[in-house]
Amino acid sequence: MKPWPELSIAASRDTYATLLLYAQVVGKIRLALTPKMNQWWNVPLYVTTRGLTTSPMAYHDRSVSIDFDFIDHALVIRDSDGQTRSLPLVPRSVADFYRDLFRELAALDVHVEIQPVPQECPVTMRFDEDAEHCSYDAAQAHRLWSAFRRIEPVFQTFRARFRGKCSPVHLFWGGFDLAVTRFCGRRAPVRKGAVDRDAYDEEVISLGFWPGDPWTGNTEAMFYSYTVPEPAGLARQRIRPAAASFSDSFKEFVLPYDDVRRAADPVDAILQFAQSTYDAGSTLAAWDRDALGYP
Repeated sequence: MKPWPELSIAASRDTYATLLLYAQVVGKIRLALTPKMNQWWNVPLYVTTRGLTTSPMAYHDRSVSIDFDFIDHALVIRDSDGQTRSLPLVPRSVADFYRDLFRELAALDVHVEIQPVPQECPVTMRFDEDAEHCSYDAAQAHRLWSAFRRIEPVFQTFRARFRGKCSPVHLFWGGFDLAVTRFCGRRAPVRKGAVDRDAYDEEVISLGFWPGDPWTGNTEAMFYSYTVPEPAGLARQRIRPAAASFSDSFKEFVLPYDDVRRAADPVDAILQFAQSTYDAGSTLAAWDRDALGYP
């Protein structure tokens, strides 16, 4: 079996930052073309055998999809009439990527408007004006997708163990994190902000993977788990594996990716983390575990 890929934010932060902004452009197109769903489930991207996809989006009497291909390193646009357009994924500014993508959409007679401003990151420059972020290292992009590809089926396994409402395994382009979220069915206290108000209108326990902070380069790739609302005593709970801990800065359980990829069984390490953090949060929050979980 192939070893899990090494990820280093120090070596890849410029590529990650640029790729995150590319994904935000594509994600906002999905947001514009899809009906609003609970907890914003209409906006994420999904892991594929070659990269990431919007999945099919309705456009008048057609459907259209946009895919990142991290094997051939291309952005591919397809419609249900059999038309295909593509852009090579190469070092290219966000402004050029934005312009070229919308040009190719127009060539397919797809016309959509988005709010051209990044979200959930420190970049405030409009996509169509951003000449600063322009890095694309093909090897680093492929390595990141390879990690997502290895993690996604493990999250699917964890998802399958739950009877209750559960999100798909999807990638949120705001933070560029892969996540799956369980719900207990109870309403949560109202939060501020339109995004958080809808995302956390029910009690949740979320499991995710974040490839690190490209903006500062100070935080490496990690798995995370949080319970919202956070029950009293959560930070003091014992979880597995031994490398996992509660982060006072993030206010959630974390498990470094490096410890997982070096483990004798990376899949088991992730599932231990997923199950033990769910056990801790759901027990303290008094979820109906018998009704929600399979034996």
